[in-house]
Amino acid sequence: MAKSKKSYEAAGVVARLKKAGATLVTAESITAGGLAEAITEVPGASEVFLGGLIAYSDAMKTTVLSVPKRLITKHTAVSEEVAIAMAENAREITKATYAIATTGVAGPGSAYGQKPGTVWIAIASKKSSQAIALDVAGDRQTVRNATITSAIAAFERILIA
Repeated sequence: MAKSKKSYEAAGVVARLKKAGATLVTAESITAGGLAEAITEVPGASEVFLGGLIAYSDAMKTTVLSVPKRLITKHTAVSEEVAIAMAENAREITKATYAIATTGVAGPGSAYGQKPGTVWIAIASKKSSQAIALDVAGDRQTVRNATITSAIAAFERILIA
């Protein structure tokens, strides 16, 4: 099987995590495990990647990732606040150095009053958490792939800084 473009991009993240002696976990909704897959396509990823949590439903977000239900009620599951809570809680639950969370609407229909292509990516460390918003045009797979690629690129920029 040929390597995907995403795995080539993830190779830099894996190398930097190894060099830093750091670990990573993912908390995924919109990407449904695709981010973890891109990372684990990289040989040696098992040295730094602890695993991924797929919290596709709101119930999984609240029960498995301990996202407060009030956040989802107030802001919806497709929000900066929920993305950050997903990342922070995944990092805390697993004791990883870093966590990346993804949430959004892949389409083709809208959800939570958000149009398809609305995405939030959050990155958490012990020191800080931050989120970025994306507005991606395209079909369901295009939105998911763009989210995975953007999450890897954003995380790599944080590791370089």
